[in-house]
Amino acid sequence: MRGDLEWGAVPGLVRSAAARFADREAVVEGRTRVSYAELGARVERAAAACMASGVRAGDRVAIWAPNTLDWIVSALGAVSAGAVLVPLNTRFKGAEAVYVLARSRAKLLFVTGTFLGTSYVASLRRAAGEPGEVDGGAGPGPAAGPLPGLPHLERVVVLADDAPADFRTFKDFLADGEGVGRDEVRRRGEAVSGGSPSDIVFTSGTTGRPKGALITHAQTLRGYGIWSDLAGLREGDRYLIVNPFFHTFGYKAGIIACLMRGATMVPQPVFDVDTVLANVAAERISVLPGPPTLHQSLLDHPARDAYDLSALRLVVTGAAVVPLRLVERLRAELGVDTVLTAYGLSEASGIVTMCRRGDRPEVIASTSGRAIPDTEVRVVDASGAPVAPGTPGEVMVRGFNVMSGYFEDAAATAEALTPDGWLRTGDVGVLDAEGNLRITDRIKDMFIVGGFNAYPAEIEQLLGLHPDVADVAVVGVPDSRLGEVGRAYVVRRPHSALTAEALITWSRREMANYKVPRTITFVPELPRNASGKVVKGELRAQMP
Repeated sequence: MRGDLEWGAVPGLVRSAAARFADREAVVEGRTRVSYAELGARVERAAAACMASGVRAGDRVAIWAPNTLDWIVSALGAVSAGAVLVPLNTRFKGAEAVYVLARSRAKLLFVTGTFLGTSYVASLRRAAGEPGEVDGGAGPGPAAGPLPGLPHLERVVVLADDAPADFRTFKDFLADGEGVGRDEVRRRGEAVSGGSPSDIVFTSGTTGRPKGALITHAQTLRGYGIWSDLAGLREGDRYLIVNPFFHTFGYKAGIIACLMRGATMVPQPVFDVDTVLANVAAERISVLPGPPTLHQSLLDHPARDAYDLSALRLVVTGAAVVPLRLVERLRAELGVDTVLTAYGLSEASGIVTMCRRGDRPEVIASTSGRAIPDTEVRVVDASGAPVAPGTPGEVMVRGFNVMSGYFEDAAATAEALTPDGWLRTGDVGVLDAEGNLRITDRIKDMFIVGGFNAYPAEIEQLLGLHPDVADVAVVGVPDSRLGEVGRAYVVRRPHSALTAEALITWSRREMANYKVPRTITFVPELPRNASGKVVKGELRAQMP
C-alpha cells in the first residue's frame, strides 16, 4: 500500500514504526541506544511539550541544529503536534537564520547550544536583539517572546543543558508538557491529514532571497516510500546519516525512510572521513548515502584497510557529477552491491529521478536515472516546447511531488509553476532515449560545494554589503575536493585598497562557509549585455 494512504501523515508513521519495530534499535548516538518504542515515547513527549507551549496546527516550528537524536525527537514532536517544520541550515550565520525565522513567522525554535565552536544562541541574540532590525516580512506587532527582532517567535528551546534565562532548556521544555495527556497528543496527531503542510524548506533563487517550498505530508510519505523501494532499504539496515537533517536528503531520505522500513539511524553531525570510517566499522553500517565527495574521501583514506567496511551494501549519491571510476571502485574495492544516483530539488519534495538497481554503471555515472513513478519529466526549449532526446533544454517536472507553492509568495510561485502544473526547475538537462536524465548546467547559475547548494545571486547580495565593493559577480569553478567552489569577480570602489584576502576574511564572518568565494578576481568592470545583465559566460571564458 502507498505510504501516504497507509499512514496518512507523519504522526501516523511515527506511531506505526514504534509499534511495528518496537524492540529494534531506532537511533544510535554514541553510547545512547534508543529503540523504536522508546523513540515513539520521546516524540510523544516532545509533541505534548509543543502543545503546552501553545503550538497549534499549521504553526511553523523551526529547528537550527546539527544531526542529533534531539533533532529527530524535536522535529518529529513538532510535526506530530500539527506544526509545519522549518529546518535551518547549520552553516547559516545569525542574520541568515533570522531572515528565515522572520519570513516563516516561526512560533517556536529549537536551537543547538555550541556547534563547531560557535554559540548559536549568542549569534541568534546578536542578529535579532533589537525590534525593527529584521527585514523578513514578519509584519508589525509587539514582541511576544525573548527576541525583540522576531515578534512572532514566542519561545526558544536550547538543545543543551544550559540556556539563558529567557530561553528554555530542552529538559525543562519537555517537563512543561507533562500535563498534556497521551490521548490529547494522539488526537492532535490524528487530526493531521495527508494534505496538511508538513515542512517548508527554504531555498534561494535568482533574487538572492530564500523562498520556502511548501510540501505536504502525503507528498513526503509517497515520495520517500518510493525512494525506499527503489533504493532497496530494508528492516535491519544500519544507516549512517551524514547528510544534514536540514536538507531533504538527510531528513526525508534519512529519518522518514528509516521510520518506514525499520532501519537504525546513526546520525553524524559533521562530515569527517575518520569518523565515518570508525562509525561504519563499529556500527556495521550497511547504508551510506551522501555526495560523491564523501565516498571519494572514504575510498582514498590512507588507513581505510584498517577498518572493516564489509557491511556496506547500499550507496545513494547525487548532487554532482559522479565519476564512473567512483562507481566501479565502490563495487570492486568495498563490495557495495548497490550504487545509485538521483536528482531532486526542494520544490519537488527532493526527489524527481532515480536510477534503478541493475542499471549499468555507465548509466549510474552519467545520468540521474529516470522519473520516479507517477512523475513526468520533460526537457523544453525557450518557448516551452519539448525537445528531442539528446537535446539540451530546461528540465520541467509534473507530479504528486511538486510543491503547492512558495510560502506566502504568490509572485515567485507563478514564476515557478505553470498553470497546468509543470515546475520550471531552472536546470538544464538532456533526456536520453530511455528517459534517463543528465543535468548539464544550471539556468540559475547555482553551483554545488561539497553537496551544499550555493546560489550566486545570494552571495553577490552579501558581498555587495562590503563598503569597498562597487560591483560583483560570482560563478562556480571546478574544485578537486569539493566539486565546485565560488569565484567572485569584484569591482572595487574608487581609491579602495581592498585585497582578496581581506574580502575572503570578511566573507567568512558574514556568510555560511560553503558560500564564501575561494578566489577573488578584481576587474575594472563586469561584462554586461544591452539590458544591463552580467554576461557570466564571458567571465567563465576568462578562467584558466
